[in-house]
Amino acid sequence: MSEPIIQFVDVHKSFEGANGSVQKVLRGVNLQIFPGLTTVIGGASGQGKSVAIKLILGLMKPDSGQILVEGKDITVMDAGELNKVRANFGVVFQGVAPFDSMTVFENVALPLQENTRLSKQEIRERVEQSLQQFGLSGHEDKFPAQLSGGMLKRVGLARALQLQPKIMLFDEPTTGLDPSRSLEIYRLFYKIQREMGYTAVIVSHDIPKIFNLADQLVVMHEGMAKVFNSSEDIQWSNDPIIKDFVEMTMGHIYQSRLENE
Repeated sequence: MSEPIIQFVDVHKSFEGANGSVQKVLRGVNLQIFPGLTTVIGGASGQGKSVAIKLILGLMKPDSGQILVEGKDITVMDAGELNKVRANFGVVFQGVAPFDSMTVFENVALPLQENTRLSKQEIRERVEQSLQQFGLSGHEDKFPAQLSGGMLKRVGLARALQLQPKIMLFDEPTTGLDPSRSLEIYRLFYKIQREMGYTAVIVSHDIPKIFNLADQLVVMHEGMAKVFNSSEDIQWSNDPIIKDFVEMTMGHIYQSRLENE
């Protein structure tokens, strides 16, 4: 097996409350994320799922432990070194939407205009190819207000992938979509990830459908990360914590990979 592209080594993270109390969110998390695969991070609200994404990006630092990206500990990097690492990432946060004053084409083209020396013609060709790939052809001259929620998610993903990142991070990517639109977006994620081969880390509360995308599943609970290779492994786990999680989110009997077939 290849070396992990992202690794948490005994990571601890706490936050101080308004009354001086301390909330321990991560309590010695150890986690390996491998290149070219999709890792889905699930768990109840407040269990540190989004904190993990912010730590990977270096938007916050752990209290202790290491976070390695391609073997380098980002927790000890200065701003310049960290920005070089971040150049390998594409990010889709739940609250990040296309710019309202720009068309679909302009939104998708923006990363290329700001970060490359491609000519206008080269940018146009690349964006047109992306619009076709993401099912957005014919919508290039529309503004975000004219698009459905699912289309907006497609624009956000297309924009995030323009610089061809090695790693894509998604934080609750289907928030605000109805179940059918969420499933449509998940299928798009699966298709594009297989075509482009990037490493994907998806934080989501949308259990269990999101599990069908995963090569690796992580359940966050009480500051720890429990790692599984499939939703069936989660379903048949003897861990009392995981049993409770399964009953709450997946029901007594659930075969994820048979659903929707």
